[in-house]
Amino acid sequence: MARRYEHVSLLTDYGTADEFVGVVHAVIVDIAPHARITDLTHGIAPFDVRAGSLALVRSIGYVPEGVVVAVVDPGVGTERRAVAIEVGEGAGVLVGPDNGLLAPAVALAGGAGRAVVLDNPTFHLETPGATFAGRDVFAPVAAHLCNGVDLSELGSAVDPAALMPGTIPLPRHEGDEVIAEVLWVDRFGNCQINVGSEELPSSWGAVLTLRLDDPTSVTGSVRRSVRRCSTFGEIGGGIGLVADSHGLLAVCLDRASAAAELGIGEGDQVVLTDGDGADPVTVPVELGRG
Repeated sequence: MARRYEHVSLLTDYGTADEFVGVVHAVIVDIAPHARITDLTHGIAPFDVRAGSLALVRSIGYVPEGVVVAVVDPGVGTERRAVAIEVGEGAGVLVGPDNGLLAPAVALAGGAGRAVVLDNPTFHLETPGATFAGRDVFAPVAAHLCNGVDLSELGSAVDPAALMPGTIPLPRHEGDEVIAEVLWVDRFGNCQINVGSEELPSSWGAVLTLRLDDPTSVTGSVRRSVRRCSTFGEIGGGIGLVADSHGLLAVCLDRASAAAELGIGEGDQVVLTDGDGADPVTVPVELGRG
């Protein structure tokens, strides 16, 4: 049975300097005047499907029931498919390119129900070109869903298992090391890694050692002590490992950027080991540099 939705959430790499986001809003409201729209973010780095996918995962548990349109689409106009995926037994529909962007959020929302390729042009805008699917395909489809058009009318059914999988990396346990990756650096310089507190060995103490690759170092790496903390305020003047608001560990400083201090960013590898009993970790300084 068709369901009428009231809300559309948007996530894109469009930025806000151009008219792209405003036009997407306008198309949705023109077709479905009752629809409310929330902009999750339009600040994803251009073409960065991985970053968009992670931002969508961080957001999906908080969006209202309704339609989620996510567009980070470097393959727009090519043979990549445009899809709509039902989740939560119809509580929501995720709309966007089939390039791995939607898959992790779909999984977090309980997995896909029905899924369709958006190949019915009845529910698209006529377009002078093929490079703005957000305006011409995804926005009108979202609006028609809000008006009660059933998912099955929007295009051809597709097996959800045939959709492009996501590319979010998993941590590795090798010997006494946990090999992790920086997933996200927020605007404060906190570096979220792909490890939850429960994934660290229970025998490890409160002080860990963080190893970072550094080709400029004689040893090819640097080591820093990090202390497990519950809040930023507990970190003091060192480096802390804090469980963030999404339940993952983040490498942080108190009121400063850990990314800048450590010279790390999204996609960089970090290696954690138990630090209790380890040699003190010092940061070299050069005398006479005031």
